[in-house]
Amino acid sequence: MKQLAIFFFTALLAMNTTAQRINGASLKRIQQKEDSLKSYSVSLIQGINSADRLKADSMLTRILVRALKEQHSFYYPFDSLLTISRLYAPDSSFRIFTWQMVINDNVVRQHGAIQMRTYDGSLKLFPLIDKSDVTTNLKDTVGNNFGWIGAIYYNIIQKKNGPQDIYTLLGYDENNIRSNRKIIEVMRFVNEEPVFGGRYFSYENDAAFKSSESRYILEYKKNAGPKLNYDPELDMILVEHLVSESNEPTKKWTLVGDGDYEGFKWKSGKWVHIEKVYNQQTPLGQEPVPQPLRDKEGKINEQQLKGNEPVPPAKKIEDN
Repeated sequence: MKQLAIFFFTALLAMNTTAQRINGASLKRIQQKEDSLKSYSVSLIQGINSADRLKADSMLTRILVRALKEQHSFYYPFDSLLTISRLYAPDSSFRIFTWQMVINDNVVRQHGAIQMRTYDGSLKLFPLIDKSDVTTNLKDTVGNNFGWIGAIYYNIIQKKNGPQDIYTLLGYDENNIRSNRKIIEVMRFVNEEPVFGGRYFSYENDAAFKSSESRYILEYKKNAGPKLNYDPELDMILVEHLVSESNEPTKKWTLVGDGDYEGFKWKSGKWVHIEKVYNQQTPLGQEPVPQPLRDKEGKINEQQLKGNEPVPPAKKIEDN
């Protein structure tokens, strides 16, 4: 953990140092645009109707692109935009913006963009176009930024598949009025352009056969909150196991977390599924219980009442 803290401190220091490349005039223009972006980012969520939210989304997109055109804008954090996810890749080769817009109770779309780090500070941007509504097989689709399966990303994990960098994105999607989704998305760059999806999810060690998938989607009941995140100490993506409240597992809107965990471990260039992460079981009759204050005969243990206070040594009786 100490090494991880040092790494993030060093990365932050490097970012702050490089941010000084933004000259005063550009910095002022970005800050002015950020003030407008902040207002529109709030309207995205709090807009009274879909027309207001659509307008806010359109204005936010235009102003954000103008701000990013300022030289070395890659290093400007935009940290006042609380409704916009902004994540830097672990190697700082790119950052990704994602946000959502609720059109109505059953239609939620995500928007976003990938900004690449460039040597001269110029803008290289890939817009992200959500095509999840018109994609027939979400788990097996491979596409570019114009065929993106939308999500609000909250974590990025970087791995290697041979010489190629593989970026795994963990995201959230307010799917519809009955269910939400969490998504594990794999992204790589081919010919310097992003490609989403790929056969990076293997179930080869599972008891029941299941073919590999291009992404992992966890769909669950609207008000449930199953956990899905990367654990750096285990070096594993942990996923809370789901069960149906009504014993109807095919109905995703009935699924809730049961406190048990499965997961994915990166092995040989792919995420290999682990059916049960924690296998330790407590033997029957050996469950942990509070230390009793009374012994078997019912006498109070005075030392137990004193907690961990040491018993004073007995005085030595000297012979006369």
